[in-house]
Amino acid sequence: MTTPHVAVPKEIALELAAVGRFASERGWVPATSGNFSRRIDAAHAAITRSGLDKGTIGLDDVIGVPLAGPLPSGISAEAPLHLARYAACADVGAVFHVHTLAATVLSRLDAPRGEVLLEGYEMHKALRGVTTHEGVVRIPIFENAQDTLALARVVEQRLAGERGVPAYLLAGHGFYVWGATMNEACRHLEGVEFLLRCALEERRLRS
Repeated sequence: MTTPHVAVPKEIALELAAVGRFASERGWVPATSGNFSRRIDAAHAAITRSGLDKGTIGLDDVIGVPLAGPLPSGISAEAPLHLARYAACADVGAVFHVHTLAATVLSRLDAPRGEVLLEGYEMHKALRGVTTHEGVVRIPIFENAQDTLALARVVEQRLAGERGVPAYLLAGHGFYVWGATMNEACRHLEGVEFLLRCALEERRLRS
């Protein structure tokens, strides 16, 4: 059976294209890596196509999909990780996934511990609900897996027991971040990436 086409509003496609360019210009989505999505309504989301240079996203490169599936061909194999966030949290309005150097390296170094701990940085206040640098931000790490449906279940099971988590990492892969709006997700994307770079550089200087 062919999956019914879900129309994507032009403004949503343009917003996702802008985020793709933003990430590409900063080297956060090398080659064809990364994917970006935004909720359309309670039952649907828009997500970027697979195998695409994210700096060149066009209107036809954003596909509307049902949160509950089935999924059409051509979208990223990582789409279930996006859709699981929307299904789990009604206030999630956008989900971004990038492959930055800091995220890739730190997720490998700290994989045995299962999380990256960020402590004492002013940039903590870029994250929703954080009003002070005096605290610890925990970014969970999950082992990467080709079966993204199963991986999404593992991720959401853990996130359901965590409060205030702004992102998570896949070991040796990159990180996912989200927000209630596109602007909040972009702020979290930039803030988390800055925090990860700080942590990696501080660790390098201390070694």
